[in-house]
Amino acid sequence: MGKLSGRNIIVTGASRGIGAEIAKLFASEGGNVVCAARTLYEGDHPLEGSLQKTVDNISESGGKAVSAAVNISLPEDCERLFEIAKNEFGAVDVLVNNAALTYFIPVKDYPLNRWMRSWSVNFHAPFILSQLALQDMISNKSGSIVNISSRAAVGPGRGPYDEANAGHGGTCYGAEKAALERFTQGLAQEVYSHGITVNCVSPSQVVPTPGTVFHNLVSGFDDPRGEHPTLMAQAALLLATEPIDKVTGRVTYSQQILSEYGIIDDPKGTGTDDTVPGSGYSKI
Repeated sequence: MGKLSGRNIIVTGASRGIGAEIAKLFASEGGNVVCAARTLYEGDHPLEGSLQKTVDNISESGGKAVSAAVNISLPEDCERLFEIAKNEFGAVDVLVNNAALTYFIPVKDYPLNRWMRSWSVNFHAPFILSQLALQDMISNKSGSIVNISSRAAVGPGRGPYDEANAGHGGTCYGAEKAALERFTQGLAQEVYSHGITVNCVSPSQVVPTPGTVFHNLVSGFDDPRGEHPTLMAQAALLLATEPIDKVTGRVTYSQQILSEYGIIDDPKGTGTDDTVPGSGYSKI
């Protein structure tokens, strides 16, 4: 039996990148996975990847998965996602809040509609989806919520600053991920007595995905500075399946926690190197 045998799972942002890898690994461990994203078919989005591709990959490997084409920036679509999950498999046991939207625009130039939409996807949706998941998790006295954060949650610190990095435009995204990490620990405390685990993990290094390549965060899928998305999937699996007292409230980094559990031998990047500071929430 797999670590997630018979458990019902929602993974948002499952059309490509980290979300697709999490969905595939969770299905290989016996989970019934609802893959959620906006992109249902290849060609529906400029970037490579689709729900159909993820679900087909899972099915071809003998796993169970269905697609849910939803826009989680809309509360009504968050509700519809849970309706799909319950109709297909039953009550949700594991929620992975992975979907993200990034606009690298300096604050002075940031269009208000994009600012609001970004917060809707990156922070409001995890709040709404967590509320919906808790309805059954509290009744069942069990469940797991894994939030996917980013090294962007770590701010630049105080000045003076290097002018060359001043216009990167990551302020909004970083603020959203910092908020998600605080939300994680607060929610973990609130639902601990109900036997529900809540935690958060970020990549230790930038993961080469269609999105990060598009934004030039890595030079390509074989960039040696990058981290393979399977490491994030392994870290999410660990956080979703370990006993509550070991992992609830953890804000951690992929290679940090995989190294702690002896899954990898040569960790690199944030959380593993004192010269690359992690989020303050990862230290408490």
